[in-house]
Amino acid sequence: MMIFGASGHAKVILDILLANHTAVEKIVDEFPQTEQLFGTPVANCEKEYPASTAALIAIGNNAIRKKIAEQYPLQYTTAVHPSATVSPFSEVGVGTVVMAQAVVNPAAVIGQHCIINTAAVVEHDCILEDYVHVSPNAALAGNVTVGEGSHIGIGACVIQGITIGKWCTIGAGAVVIRDVPDGVTVVGNPGRIL
Repeated sequence: MMIFGASGHAKVILDILLANHTAVEKIVDEFPQTEQLFGTPVANCEKEYPASTAALIAIGNNAIRKKIAEQYPLQYTTAVHPSATVSPFSEVGVGTVVMAQAVVNPAAVIGQHCIINTAAVVEHDCILEDYVHVSPNAALAGNVTVGEGSHIGIGACVIQGITIGKWCTIGAGAVVIRDVPDGVTVVGNPGRIL
């Protein structure tokens, strides 16, 4: 197992893998600031890796995560913290990480390389496209759709049946009660487009 990225997000993902007794051979970073994380060596990125390499991308920025996934077509895996609740009737794509105390309920479909962060809630029948990040303590009610690359900020709430477009930012603590078009930032309660 190899991890891309050696900053704070990598520490959380490494912790999840170690809690699941998954050995991590190395962590790679384009500009490493340390030689190791929790005893795991950190090295510079190479131009390519064997296609059979098991890996996770531990970078919080959605666009950078997508760039790395496309640049390095490896055997991406998922990581689920032992304290998370993921329904066996949900789908979780490769490269996705589910942090401590997060909940993914039945019939939720989560794409590839997503982040379901600490104590986030993804309710029944939600659809999250690839490279979505649901921040700590954010809650998506049932039947919410989130487009590729969108970021749901810490503590944000999205009521049932809402569609959020691609590459949006939902600000911290925002309360989303209307559909959101592609590429916008929403803040406040009720949420409004900046």
